[in-house]
Amino acid sequence: MAKPLVSDELWVVVEPLLPPTRPPGTPGHPPIPNRMALAGIIFVLKTGIPWEYFPREMGCCGMTLWRRLRDWQQAGVWDRLHRTLLQHLADAGKIDWRRVSVDASRIPAKGMKKGAPKRGRTRPIAASRAVSTSW
Repeated sequence: MAKPLVSDELWVVVEPLLPPTRPPGTPGHPPIPNRMALAGIIFVLKTGIPWEYFPREMGCCGMTLWRRLRDWQQAGVWDRLHRTLLQHLADAGKIDWRRVSVDASRIPAKGMKKGAPKRGRTRPIAASRAVSTSW
């Protein structure tokens, strides 16, 4: 038998970070449980299958999973989960900080508000009235 995609240990960490599903009794199709949605999302991301090919035999459709993934992204679930899991690893002493690198693309340049500074006016360098550029 295959191991579950969402173990009990993982679920204990993830469950408090997830927003609640619609309350029972609201109109529409009843929402799938968050644990089933997480398992489906992990299945799609691990296998690489398109969302629309998600097997309905697993309890829901791929578009439902895609919407749940989108909603959780907008709610900041993945950022919180990432920080939480990193903290659990750090607390357990399982992070080798010597192998850490900083990605400069995630850190804004100091003093820059809107990208690189604008170029100054180019002075003409020839007798022509046309503007030319020197590097």
